Amino acid sequence: MVRDRLHRAAAAFDGTIEPASFHVGAAEEEALARIEWLVLERGRCGLVIADEGLGKSHLVAMAARRCGGLGAEVATLSLHGLPAGEWLDLLLARLPLDAASRASGDRPWLLLEDRIRENTLMERPTVLAFDDVDRGPGDAREGIARLAAAGEPRFGSLVVLVTATPPGLAHVPAAIRSRAAVRIDLAPWSEADVASFIAHTLGRAGSDPGCFSDAAVATLARFAGGVPRMVCRLARLAALAAADDALEQVDAATVERAWRELLPTEPVRLQRDAV
Repeated sequence: MVRDRLHRAAAAFDGTIEPASFHVGAAEEEALARIEWLVLERGRCGLVIADEGLGKSHLVAMAARRCGGLGAEVATLSLHGLPAGEWLDLLLARLPLDAASRASGDRPWLLLEDRIRENTLMERPTVLAFDDVDRGPGDAREGIARLAAAGEPRFGSLVVLVTATPPGLAHVPAAIRSRAAVRIDLAPWSEADVASFIAHTLGRAGSDPGCFSDAAVATLARFAGGVPRMVCRLARLAALAAADDALEQVDAATVERAWRELLPTEPVRLQRDAV
């Protein structure tokens, strides 16, 4: 039935940040390639800068998967809203320490150094990815800066990857900014990127790519301003609205109605190249 087909299409846009749902467009592929280069060349630090909703957390999740495929030991930690004094324990919980190490009673920082040293001796990169560093507590920012600036041989295999928003860049310690061998600035999607994402997402979910007309995709890209998070939300809402109206497919008018009726508090962010 048409309604079932559109409901399946809506379910495809669930907004998760699982690597399987990551859409690798040209910009994302370039970003991942630069992160892989950072790991292979033993660069100490990488910096990802993006406005809210542009996919930096999703990029980190996919980068962790890619780096693991290169043989690296990877731990990721979001600092957004994290209380002071907890970041190091949470980071260690994400590393595969053996039971003896966890029960040793050693200070957390010493446990982290020992693990990095062990990986260095095994010629295995250690990749520590910290999302939303600009929103983390001061002790976490200071500790991550210490990791980024450490010059001892035991840190030779360490790669630190951090993300922040442009306004929050001033809160990223200078040691991180100055040691960043790679800086990645994520930009909003173009209309072509949005079209590719819609087709990719529907295809991955086993749904019909024809659920959205070309005009609907163009309208969606324009109203969402190319922001991936908003593209995903609006696509889901428009598909549900089309299903409720028993339409054959999502059209431009349905996308606009979904925006104006279901997301009335969101500002309209037109694409820069829109007329």
